Amino acid sequence: MSCEIKHGNNSEHDRKYKRQAAHKIPGDVVNPMRRGHDACFDYIPSAGAHLPRDVMAVSDTPTIGPDWPFAIYEALKAADVRQLCYVPDAGHSRLIRLAHDDPAIATTVLTTEEEGIALSAGAWLGGQRAVLLMQSSGVGNCVNMLSLLASCRFPFLTFVTMRGEWAEFNPWQVPMGKATQAAFEIMGVTVFRLERAEDAGEIASAAAALAFDSDQPIAVLISQRMIGAKKWTESK
Repeated sequence: MSCEIKHGNNSEHDRKYKRQAAHKIPGDVVNPMRRGHDACFDYIPSAGAHLPRDVMAVSDTPTIGPDWPFAIYEALKAADVRQLCYVPDAGHSRLIRLAHDDPAIATTVLTTEEEGIALSAGAWLGGQRAVLLMQSSGVGNCVNMLSLLASCRFPFLTFVTMRGEWAEFNPWQVPMGKATQAAFEIMGVTVFRLERAEDAGEIASAAAALAFDSDQPIAVLISQRMIGAKKWTESK
């Protein structure tokens, strides 16, 4: 039986299953697929083999303290960001939900992270500002596409949830976690580190201003400690 990756805002069914993928399904990365008329979900590590359907990654350290996703959302609204694209990621789930609930922000689910760079460039050419949300494991997919920003001087803003750092349980995440900041910087992207929830609004505002007012590529790396440690667990 064949499966087809569905994304975009083409129908109510697509919007419904996209919302489920973005913020109702726990786990490392959720890969949404339609099989017939029903949505099904497979849990896959971002840089590894497929997992059995009864195994998933969940956080055992819930986020506490200030509501940093909402602070980032407010900063993006103040910066007049009109488009948000993402590869589904549990660390970004609240920010994704806020964007989906805002009729002034167009959301797009990506099949791979580098598509978000092209989408951001196209949004700018069309007179709008966009932001890309991804996990650190996806940064390696973007390296070649980042040359577009250097050659054409497009503004670019991305928020990256880090893996391979704080209490990481998945060894597949560690190599790219170590290389994320260097990969961005080698390609000319300015990197901000977000280590404390109370700094989220200030750093997001500064990053957006530098990106869109000075036509710069900016990446904000969100500490894994802010998101919480994860572990493999069997579904009940």
